Amino acid sequence: MSDGQTSAQAPVTARTRVGRPLLSLALASMMDEVHAHSGAVYLLADDASVLEMAVMAGLPRAFAAPWERVGLSAPIPVAEAVRERRLVWVGGEEEMARRYPRIAVVLPYPFALAAVPVATETTVYGAVFVTWPGSHPPELSDRERDHLVAACDRLAVRLERAVEDSVPLHAEPDLLAAPTVGGAAGTLGTVEAARMVARLPYGLCSLDLHGRIGFANAAAAELMGVQVSDLLGSQLWAAVPWLNDPAYEDRYRAALLSQHSTSFVALRPPGDWLSFRLYPSTTGLSVRISRARAVAEMSRAGPQPGDAPSRLVTISQVLSLAGALTEAVSVQDVVQLVADEIAPAVGSQALVVLGSRAGRLHVLGHRGYEDPHVVERFDGLPLSEQTPGTHVLTSGVPAFFDSREQLERLYPERHATPDGFTSWAYLPLIATGRPVGTCVLAYAEPHPFPADERAVLTSLGGLIAQALERAVLYDAKHQLAHGLQEALLPHSLPPLPGIDAAARYLPATQGMDIGGDFYDLVPAQGLAAAVIGDVQGHNVTAAGLMGQIRTAVRAYTTVGQPPEEVMRSTNRLLIDLGSDLFASCLYLRLDPGRGRMVMARAGHPPPLLRRPDGRVRVLDLAGGPLLGIDSSATYPTTEVDLAPGSVLVLYTDGLIESPGVDIEEALAGLGRRLAEAGDRPLDELADELVRHSAATQERIDDVALLLLRARSQG
Repeated sequence: MSDGQTSAQAPVTARTRVGRPLLSLALASMMDEVHAHSGAVYLLADDASVLEMAVMAGLPRAFAAPWERVGLSAPIPVAEAVRERRLVWVGGEEEMARRYPRIAVVLPYPFALAAVPVATETTVYGAVFVTWPGSHPPELSDRERDHLVAACDRLAVRLERAVEDSVPLHAEPDLLAAPTVGGAAGTLGTVEAARMVARLPYGLCSLDLHGRIGFANAAAAELMGVQVSDLLGSQLWAAVPWLNDPAYEDRYRAALLSQHSTSFVALRPPGDWLSFRLYPSTTGLSVRISRARAVAEMSRAGPQPGDAPSRLVTISQVLSLAGALTEAVSVQDVVQLVADEIAPAVGSQALVVLGSRAGRLHVLGHRGYEDPHVVERFDGLPLSEQTPGTHVLTSGVPAFFDSREQLERLYPERHATPDGFTSWAYLPLIATGRPVGTCVLAYAEPHPFPADERAVLTSLGGLIAQALERAVLYDAKHQLAHGLQEALLPHSLPPLPGIDAAARYLPATQGMDIGGDFYDLVPAQGLAAAVIGDVQGHNVTAAGLMGQIRTAVRAYTTVGQPPEEVMRSTNRLLIDLGSDLFASCLYLRLDPGRGRMVMARAGHPPPLLRRPDGRVRVLDLAGGPLLGIDSSATYPTTEVDLAPGSVLVLYTDGLIESPGVDIEEALAGLGRRLAEAGDRPLDELADELVRHSAATQERIDDVALLLLRARSQG
């Protein structure tokens, strides 16, 4: 077998048939040679882009259900073995979590795995994986490697011959020990053995690889409160209702996959605690059941301070947290949500969320630390320095410390200063295959981290990472958008002869908080020009186009074009730019010395004019279509008197539009507020007019407001 070669003939599929179980026999022989306890054979599907599981041995297929069909690009060992034409070795639980976190989340147990391609020099047929218990050495021996590669080479040759002979292949029955259902004598083989078991003071059960009960003595049935006849042939957690808990089924899975004995304690209602000890083998499990007296005594004494909940985080909690994280927008939203919901759910009293920039750690947010100087020690640490935070971020492997002694033994220098906590979980935040940060959870009391809790915390770290990645991107875009908008809008209004002015801008509360609303004042040869407009959209594109329109209006005003020409020129420019966005605009030329103004309108809401006597009217202006629609459009002008003391109100539609409110009623309300405001200073009047919009929690559009008042002569 040579690396890097591609298939030269059509791939075989898992749906053709041979005369005898070729795949099952090859897999069983392979596992026996290397003393593996489970494995599976995958074959390429018709389109050569998917691997299909053809046979599994040693474990129920349900253990590998998420990977029965996998794409060749999937980040799992068998796919990688096919892609790279090499043996892939995963030496244990930590290496699995680092390299293949998706598998580690579903199977967070100690086991080793090897995946090998099944291929000739010209054709790839599939792949095989086999697993060993967690007690296997962290490295694959040369003997094991040679046996696996040679066995897969032999299998590839046999598959090649089957294809040449047009003998179809098919998925074969999995290799599992058959369930032994029957009485005690039939199960154990002798009547004397059954009598011996019956005399024992504790319960005994035998489970097959699927968890079905093949034998149960009378003591087991009595302890669990179920008849022996109701137990036989059923899965333990199905036959005993109060054992129907994913946490207990997880112990069975852990025992089979790791081939290590496991145990758990369960409450038989109303108040009897039972201890279950599971002893696995390659054919099934033996279960010893007894009364958990120590736990019962603790239960009678009542809950003690610091007692952990029976289950760390329920499935419904995980779903709720995942849903909440999808709603987090900014980095501080993510930090707040982790502090409010995730930290309490896992029993943590403090947290720090770390990111990286320019090769150094930086603190994105923290909660629960009374002294901020404690958190400052994380900020600015080089990623090359060996600390828990940097190591987790760079390696992607979580770290758990159940005591200060354990932490200081591994990292004595950087953690000499006490922070008031005694246990820590350092979770790598990995999204789209790359580390985006580290979440540090601190505990006030000594806190052990069993395997199931570590799996839950690691899974939560993945949810936090995805939310954090989105939030960092949002914050960067948000900062860019606001910087762009601040650069495009006028920082201050220029002084104009005979005119006082005030302006306000409120961003939308939805989306990027940026839009295309704009306003400007332009001195022009003893006169003055004012413009207000609204580019369609709420994004960086709209803001950029707004800047181009504002610049164009200033340029056309400066060269002396009349209002109708300014609008026509701006319209043609917008069309020439090829943008798909439209813009509304209102442009006016002010002549306060003669007490008049000339206006041109392009689909913009009509302005309001407040006379010196307090009367307010909506100006009915001639106009043309929105800018950017018709290159031949014209924009007629309207001349309006501007008496000293009059106030002209120019605005964008965000000031008067809101869901469920009639536009005419909103415009009338604006006119009433303007009439009731009196002759107060323009800045106070501007604040009053936007207050109604500012009080609305959810603005779907930006608000721009420009007020102009003609000063009295003399």
